[in-house]
Amino acid sequence: MNLASKDISEDFPDSDKIYLNNASVSIMPTQSIEAMKEFLISYNAIGPDSKESEPFVNEKLRNVRKTISKIISCQPDEVILTQSTTDGINFVANGLDFHNNSNMIIRGMAHEHHSNFYPWLKLQEKISIKNLPVDENGFFKLDDLESFIDENTKLVALSHALYNTGSILPVEEIGEILQDKVPFFIDSAQTIGCIGDVDVSKINCDFMSFNGSKWLCGPMGTGLFYCNRKSSELLEPTTIGGESAIIYEDTKLAFKELPDKFQTGFRNYVGIVGLDSAANYLLDFGLQNIREKNQYLSNLLREELSKIPNIILYGPDDPNLRTSIVSFNIKGMDSQEIVDKLEKQNIILAVREIMEQKIVRASPHFFNTESEMLQVIDAIKKL
Repeated sequence: MNLASKDISEDFPDSDKIYLNNASVSIMPTQSIEAMKEFLISYNAIGPDSKESEPFVNEKLRNVRKTISKIISCQPDEVILTQSTTDGINFVANGLDFHNNSNMIIRGMAHEHHSNFYPWLKLQEKISIKNLPVDENGFFKLDDLESFIDENTKLVALSHALYNTGSILPVEEIGEILQDKVPFFIDSAQTIGCIGDVDVSKINCDFMSFNGSKWLCGPMGTGLFYCNRKSSELLEPTTIGGESAIIYEDTKLAFKELPDKFQTGFRNYVGIVGLDSAANYLLDFGLQNIREKNQYLSNLLREELSKIPNIILYGPDDPNLRTSIVSFNIKGMDSQEIVDKLEKQNIILAVREIMEQKIVRASPHFFNTESEMLQVIDAIKKL
């Protein structure tokens, strides 16, 4: 059987809902929930602060770094465990050495997700923020990017894909432009686990942040920050503790090597176990198979929506230029009203925005089915 067409809904908790809000928080595979339960039982049985617990926990940390390194094609020690995408963004915003004449480049200002906008906006108190103008789908001209770069440009910070239109930015082309010139940060919350293979070495990015609870189907409170080993020298850690530094000559401090350099305090161990299980489930299914199934489901949803009178669709028409996000409105109806009415029918979508325009966002993932897409279309027709 072609895995891209396989129905795997039975591998996830049974529900009477059609869940299409995976771009916000996804559903976990049942095996991952069980893995978390088994970890908690074992961890408490051996004693959470016993001599035996340290190697037990360290193995779990090594495992998840190895798994994530396979997904983004990096070295395991370049994977820093965080709580969210926002954590990683703030590592860069607060850790880079900006001087008074520095500038950085972002895209679209208010067209961007708050988490990948506010931390940079706060920097305008001390540096210049250059904003790339965007078209209706959120794309910008590469010529504009090149013209914005000067000797004082210290960072380019972009989303890999957009939370509102689903547009996938040409990050490999951008990375080629920036290589050896300007550090490159990517918010990949909307791509890892959703669009197939991602290779940070091909993108040439220095830093990347994403979380475990969206397309990777992991638990809340899990995040990942990729830091290129060489680029780690550009970042000053924003926190320090016994896990991230050592003391020498009685009073002098030195940071440890990656990944410890950026990690202070205990980790969300049970969440990490759940994330590792979920990420391995995705790898077993095949990242490219996930991409193919997501494209099929979103293309079906978008095509059927286009046949309904008064529907307005947003985002690129070319399916290769977008994730599985399908954003739309119905003329004469409020976006929140649409979402509320559908939720009463156990169909879960979300209200988001493109600049000032409120929209309805559907975001199917690979555990959704063709039948569910058709049920959603039927419900929208009857609104």
